[in-house]
Amino acid sequence: MRHEDKKNISNEQNLPDNSEDPLHPRSLRPKKSRSKPGYLDNVRGVKSWKQVREWLNWRGIEDIECITPDLAGIPRGKMMPSSKFTSNTSLSLPSALYRQTISGEYPEETGNFRYDPRDGDLKLVPDLTTLSAVPWESDPTAQVICDIVDTNGQAVEYTPRNVLKRVLRLYNEQGWKPVVAPEIEFYLIAIDNDPDNPLQPPVGRSGRTIAGGQAYSIAGVNEFDELIDDIYHFSEAQGLEIDTLIHEEGPAQLEINLRHGDPVELADQVFMFKRTLREAALKHGIYATFMAKPMQGQAGSAMHIHQSIIDAKSGANIFCNPDGSASPRFFSFIGGMQHFIPKALVMMAPYVNSYRRLTPEMACPVNTAWGYDNRTTAFRIPNSEPAARRVENRLPSSDANPYLALAASLACGYLGMMQELEPGNPTSHTANEGTTVDLPRGLLEAVALLESEPAFAEVLGAEFIGNYAGVKRGEFETFMRVISPWERQYLLLNA
Repeated sequence: MRHEDKKNISNEQNLPDNSEDPLHPRSLRPKKSRSKPGYLDNVRGVKSWKQVREWLNWRGIEDIECITPDLAGIPRGKMMPSSKFTSNTSLSLPSALYRQTISGEYPEETGNFRYDPRDGDLKLVPDLTTLSAVPWESDPTAQVICDIVDTNGQAVEYTPRNVLKRVLRLYNEQGWKPVVAPEIEFYLIAIDNDPDNPLQPPVGRSGRTIAGGQAYSIAGVNEFDELIDDIYHFSEAQGLEIDTLIHEEGPAQLEINLRHGDPVELADQVFMFKRTLREAALKHGIYATFMAKPMQGQAGSAMHIHQSIIDAKSGANIFCNPDGSASPRFFSFIGGMQHFIPKALVMMAPYVNSYRRLTPEMACPVNTAWGYDNRTTAFRIPNSEPAARRVENRLPSSDANPYLALAASLACGYLGMMQELEPGNPTSHTANEGTTVDLPRGLLEAVALLESEPAFAEVLGAEFIGNYAGVKRGEFETFMRVISPWERQYLLLNA
């Protein structure tokens, strides 16, 4: 299939009934039938293996990718013919994958960080509700996100999707159901294979590189019209529900907001969206990056998380009293964020580069303050009707694994409600003035804070904390091997 034809693809419901375009991918063009089960029209997800077989056959799917997020949020897994996928094939991965750094290394054992001496298998269990097409592939291909279990079928608690599910079980035990809405910022970058060169924005349709200071600029978005079209079409074909897209402050920095919903479903969507965006950008000869701070002197990229909690039985927002006023649980949720988030920050700012975003005098908050419609605070309360009362966590960076960032943020709010913590007073002034930073300033400090909080062993799992801390320390050691331009410029002849 020609790449230029892909930008005209949306889901099959938007195709004319008499479409006979031979270039249209069969994965998005079901066979015609006078009557068929409704689930065959599902863009995303089915309920049973019988439906899987029919869904794949209906679309002529030849291959399927069984993927799962590692600690960094990178898709790992296996690809196979669809006939093998539906024939009770057992899928497995080595456990060491969840002890690997972002650079592909395996750190030395330290503290509670230990390897399985056998490096035994972990099993991939497909979540059929995540089944969707892979719209950028030329051959008819599908994908499915998998959970990770051990050989006895028990959930492996240190894997990202299971960490988030563990936190949600705690909410469920209280009769609560979290609702979240992520906002993901990212940069478009000109391709340059030399990592020593500073990153540059790409050339837009005007033939010029876009400058910074273009927040909410429609012209800035229009510079990349064809790419944006592909992002929307690819997302629609996978059932990813984009709410809005804007140009942000940095040069060629964009933000996409996803519709609110269940935390696991939204983490899945962020996981898939990152992959989708990278593929769409590569089609147009540029990179897309979710680095927290890709360009010196420019705004960093965040993953803001809007959070509310509803009563599972009544559907009412527990942040509200019956008269619409803010409830005690609303304030204790904020208190939990203020108290625990600095200790969980490494799950929301996972790399050395993440802490370059968390600096004073930039758009990012570097505090634990909260306030009403105050974007300079870490925890913002947007203007809303009482039923939509929510807390926006503005600290996570877009380089974070979405499953772990959501797990950490919700865990901190949960602990606040369970311990009935009181927040400080809301901040009505600019909270980012001065040079004070109320958060860990670097990766190792953040790792130590994660390990120091005993309450995290219950809500996040002791095995996960030990494993995650060991990997992060390993990543810091690989960073320390690299000599930076700053060191060469200022130390070479002066030290």
